[in-house]
Amino acid sequence: MKITNVSCRSVNMKKVCALASITIDDAIVVHDLRIVKGKDGFFVAMPSRVLPSGDFKDIAHPITTECRENIQKAVLSNYKETKAIEENNTTLLSR
Repeated sequence: MKITNVSCRSVNMKKVCALASITIDDAIVVHDLRIVKGKDGFFVAMPSRVLPSGDFKDIAHPITTECRENIQKAVLSNYKETKAIEENNTTLLSR
């Protein structure tokens, strides 16, 4: 499995910093991964839905630790790049 595209967009939510989409093997897209700022740093939460009980259930999730790590690495790397570009553009606009 290869992650062939990642896109992130910033959002203003409580702990969620951004939403991401990934493309796997140029064949399937997973939307609404959440980039969350936790007490130990950023992590990627998989797309989920709220159950009637108020609990959350993942809609899609990696089966192996290796796959989860690959997704997290690719998404957080893209998020950092996107954030740096956004900050640079904001600096340029405020001049």
